[in-house]
Amino acid sequence: MEKYMKQALELSKKGYGRVNPNPLVGAVIVKDDRIIGSGYHMYFGGNHAEINAINNASESVEGATMYVSLEPCSHFGKTPPCANQIISKKIKKVVIAMLDPNPLVAGNGVKILEENGIDVEIGMLEDEAKKINEVFVKYISRKLPFVLMKTAMTLDGKIATYTGDSKWISSDLSREFVHEIRHRYTSVMVGIGTVISDNPSLSARRSNNESIQPIRIIVDSHGKLPLDSKIALTAKKNKTILVTTSMLLIEKENKIKEKGIEILKVSTENNRVNLKEMIKILGEKGIDSILLEGGSTLNFSFLEEGIVDKVMTFIAPKIVGGASGKTPVGGRGIPLIKNAIDVKNISAKVYGKDILLTAYIREEDSCLQD
Repeated sequence: MEKYMKQALELSKKGYGRVNPNPLVGAVIVKDDRIIGSGYHMYFGGNHAEINAINNASESVEGATMYVSLEPCSHFGKTPPCANQIISKKIKKVVIAMLDPNPLVAGNGVKILEENGIDVEIGMLEDEAKKINEVFVKYISRKLPFVLMKTAMTLDGKIATYTGDSKWISSDLSREFVHEIRHRYTSVMVGIGTVISDNPSLSARRSNNESIQPIRIIVDSHGKLPLDSKIALTAKKNKTILVTTSMLLIEKENKIKEKGIEILKVSTENNRVNLKEMIKILGEKGIDSILLEGGSTLNFSFLEEGIVDKVMTFIAPKIVGGASGKTPVGGRGIPLIKNAIDVKNISAKVYGKDILLTAYIREEDSCLQD
């Protein structure tokens, strides 16, 4: 029944920000139309959702049906295979929302269950499950971070006035939601221009647990990072990566390292950081997701390179005007309308007085909106 899978999907969301780069998974065990156990993947390296649901069961799970948002694993990783536990506990049926895109699983979990006489149903609320795990789906299949570009602008498309003032364009509710998103993503990224102009801390205020603060990534081709910035002063507390090039002077490099900041040097492209090379290396470092909160120049560069997967734009009911006021996406720009980037699967929500538009860059990266 879909109502049980919906509960499994809702449970899976409790793992946001704690399980990366693992998937978000929830499980519900039903017997005689009663929920007798439930669980979710709580943190990276911990028990998977199926095991937690079995352990939390109020009675024997023999003969029960398990609803799980992702195919049970069939390999030894941080924990033993869940499929084996399901078999040993004599669960009768397993209803799965989506197959696991991980090549180490990829249908093997289902195969093992069926070979041991367990009835398996696949595809219940599959689109919803894929939407929840869009970060995992991309990262496990391509080893590249999922990139969400977040912007906030006035009704007339400005991210700042002509004087450079930008605090605050969006509402309190919108900014609270942004901190929730920061909590969900492994890293948050800005360009050096944003650090110099806004001096942000890039923290996720929703959480009191410092261990799940997002990794802060600063794109800084020439090493202009102010050593007295909030980023530099808190780097020993919150992991920070400065992505730069050989144009960074060794003396400044040493001072940056003394602040506890990791230096990642990549090649240059048009006298700037090679973004595609950067993304590949960050993926290799285990960073599965990036919340891009860059300035207009960095935003355009990401879009131009085809790196952005999803866009999220808050529109505030304010008008400031000004020909020199910056827009969310600047840079060189696209010369012809026919070549504009068409976003897909647009959804809209209201936060306070603001409107939030969410969309995808590529059709294959999008699922049904909630």
